[in-house]
Amino acid sequence: MMSKKFKCVLLVLFLGISLSCYQKNLKHTTPENIVIFPPPPDTTRIQFLTYFSNSLDITGTRSGFIRYFLGKDEGKPIIKPYGIAVHKAVIYVCDTILGGLEIIDLNDHTFEYFQPGGKGELKKPVNCFVDQNDFLYVADVARGQIVIFNPELRYVDAFGLAEESKLTDVFIYDNKIWASDIKNRKIHVFNKQTHKLIFSFPNAKYKTPAYLYSPTNLFIINDQVYVSDFGDFKIKIYNVKGDYIRSVGSYGMGHGQLVRPKGIAVDRDMNLFVVDAAFENVQLFGSNGKLLMFFGGSYKGPGYMWLPAQIIIDYDHLQYFQKYVDKSFNLKYLIFVTNQYGPEKISVYGFVEPK
Repeated sequence: MMSKKFKCVLLVLFLGISLSCYQKNLKHTTPENIVIFPPPPDTTRIQFLTYFSNSLDITGTRSGFIRYFLGKDEGKPIIKPYGIAVHKAVIYVCDTILGGLEIIDLNDHTFEYFQPGGKGELKKPVNCFVDQNDFLYVADVARGQIVIFNPELRYVDAFGLAEESKLTDVFIYDNKIWASDIKNRKIHVFNKQTHKLIFSFPNAKYKTPAYLYSPTNLFIINDQVYVSDFGDFKIKIYNVKGDYIRSVGSYGMGHGQLVRPKGIAVDRDMNLFVVDAAFENVQLFGSNGKLLMFFGGSYKGPGYMWLPAQIIIDYDHLQYFQKYVDKSFNLKYLIFVTNQYGPEKISVYGFVEPK
């Protein structure tokens, strides 16, 4: 039988292990290592805050005692992320190599792989959206469908044109499901309850401004539909009836021009953020379509990018990242960018203003 003394030693060790199991790998910023855009002396608008690449970035590192007895804990990696959504303190990451999603809970500090089977099996999930009822919508380009899961992540339905389409993004707006179809060069609008197709757009002739060559990503705000046209090097804007309004950007290597536009997002001031996988940066355009600034660039360290894919803006979870914000800034909102390669798979930035 164990002596009381030995039991006490074990108890102390257990408590020490428990308190040390969740030490974060990510470092707090200091004036010496802060990454900001644009660089001084210009006024800072974007601060790189932190990143996620592995389950250990969420759950913490094991203590040396546990590693000694149980072996090194490598954690679960984020493999090749593309789409991302953040809802009620949970981050959903579409991983094209995993054939599923990484799901990160900021409250519970958990990291899980979501790889459904049966009717919900995912082949190549590229983008996702979570609605106000906590239903998860996944655009699977290999299935050619939108796959829906309920709040418990159980399969609900799958719909689309299947082999006749390649659906690359999904967005919920005005009680409808919107999806970009790179194969048919259309945006499809479905009934949210029945999942039946309502209409598709644009109905435009080839080489006209409204025509979509390769629509990859979309974002909807204030009854305006923004579409990233990878094949025309522009972001095209329509109203919710499908009528063409205008475009932003053009082909070229200069500031405000695009080569491989992918993910897009629009903030509450109607500023447009565009991921360019060729420049490996994000360009920020004002509501008038004029370039305001860019951030990122080819990877050379934290805050830079390596084949970025998608971007989202988040106003609801500032408290989880406030500790990384330099004391001279006020944090207005968060910006998440996925990188398909490199050591920082999910980079988190803050849109900031001087105090």
